[in-house]
Amino acid sequence: MHYRNLGRSGLKVSELSFGSWVTYGNQVDTAAARELMAAAWDAGVNFFDNAEIYARGGAEKIMGAALKELGWPRQKFVVSTKFFWGLADGPNERNTLNAKYLRHAIDGSLARLSLDYVDLVFCHRPDPATPIEETVWAMHRMIERGQALYWGTSEWAASEILAAWSIAERHSLAKPVMEQPQYNLFHRKRVEQEYARLYEDIGLGLTTWSPLGSGLLTGKYRGGIPAGSRGAVESYAFLRPRLTDEKGNEIVGRLEPVAAELGCTLAQLALAWCLKNPRVSTVLTGATRVAQVQENMKALDVVGRLTPEVLARIDAIVGSHFD
Repeated sequence: MHYRNLGRSGLKVSELSFGSWVTYGNQVDTAAARELMAAAWDAGVNFFDNAEIYARGGAEKIMGAALKELGWPRQKFVVSTKFFWGLADGPNERNTLNAKYLRHAIDGSLARLSLDYVDLVFCHRPDPATPIEETVWAMHRMIERGQALYWGTSEWAASEILAAWSIAERHSLAKPVMEQPQYNLFHRKRVEQEYARLYEDIGLGLTTWSPLGSGLLTGKYRGGIPAGSRGAVESYAFLRPRLTDEKGNEIVGRLEPVAAELGCTLAQLALAWCLKNPRVSTVLTGATRVAQVQENMKALDVVGRLTPEVLARIDAIVGSHFD
């Protein structure tokens, strides 16, 4: 495992990290989470990603219980959470980044995680109803209180990130350090084009999610929705049209010979492709079985095989079938 700086910050995160979206609380309980996290840890993973909304707080509870059982020294691992959607229906408790919601949200997450602080906290989506300046001040105060070390955004427009950074710069506040966007072979424009100026201009780091396109890039959906897969989880039925997309699955089939020639699986090829981008600080992975964790980690060995010629071949196969 190699470790990359989170943008321009001094924090180092493992190139591959481990996330809890979809799986924790839906497919994975505390015992399984402990085994999965231990397998990732054994491979050198030091960053474990979470969010308030995952399983409506259940994912944080599971991760917190697993961390307690694992007993790792706190200085050895990095944990994140994210805020926006909220867990209640009050006017200041859902779909907001106002100061009141954020003040209480971090308390709830820390309690569920059984931690004194999180390393990273993300504003999970932009909030057009709250002035960005209010959110920036709220995130600064969260860090000032010692409840988080770094803050960032997830799926914000480049203009919104820059506005938040500029406000923080003007008032000498804690600046947004990282963004968590979707990034994979079929979803590229935001990372490669929209954010292009931000890497040099403000030192933006990336903790990218969905490197396998929710499983599409593994090839397992070419024959439909397998039982026990992410696509079979009823609460994630919205993923099914994309997972069964005929053109997407046809392209995945054409990538299979490339993976075979490189001596890897389609999943390992997709993960390695994301890691090849030097702007990516860490690629978030997910799994429901220890064997999946171990297979994903082998993508680290594939990165060096992605020569300019291989990358050009992949681009030719994918063509313009991405957003």
